[in-house]
Amino acid sequence: MKKNSVLPGLLLACILSLPAFADPHAITMTGHGEVRATPDMATVNAGVTTTAPTAAAALSANNVRMDQVFNTLRKMGIPEKNIRTTGFSFSPQYTNGDATNARRLTGYQVGNEILVRLDDVTRVGGALDTLVSAGANQMSGIGFDIANPAPLLERARTQAIADARLRAQTYAQAAGVTLGSIISINEGGSEALPRPVYRLAAMAEQVPISPGQQNVTADVTVVWEIH
Repeated sequence: MKKNSVLPGLLLACILSLPAFADPHAITMTGHGEVRATPDMATVNAGVTTTAPTAAAALSANNVRMDQVFNTLRKMGIPEKNIRTTGFSFSPQYTNGDATNARRLTGYQVGNEILVRLDDVTRVGGALDTLVSAGANQMSGIGFDIANPAPLLERARTQAIADARLRAQTYAQAAGVTLGSIISINEGGSEALPRPVYRLAAMAEQVPISPGQQNVTADVTVVWEIH
């Protein structure tokens, strides 16, 4: 009688397709690390919006005032690499109109926005006042950040590993087992949480600004052998 050679192959395929179960002789634990630091750089969103009866007049007026803004930033010693155009808009302006009156063209509006990076947060208040004096009439907000978060992130990672180990030791002791060698370490999200961008509703000379502090965080998942 001819043997069926297909059946062993099917059995092997079924065995290989079975899900791998977690190692019963291991413990998995997460850890979190967090370091707080004062931001050392800031960004300012500024711009110029102009309106005029004609498109050419609106654009010309905008260009004049933007040139004043750029020249002022250069006089402040801000390098070109720290100034970036983030938006430019050009739109006709109309009356609302109603059932008896059609919409009517009243003029044109031009907007030009830039993002300015300041490497010294103590200059933010003075920079805002200077920009307004130079002709900027749009201030969409400011933000704070840490220029080099790498050393802080290293500390946060060290804290995260220590936190995971402490948790694992607590559970291992409660379960009557001991921790062995580390099997794997996986890092989750790690970042310098940005300071919120503050909207500026009104401007005054030497606007008081406080950068506060930022959190640099790290999260890890560690697997240990247990005995």
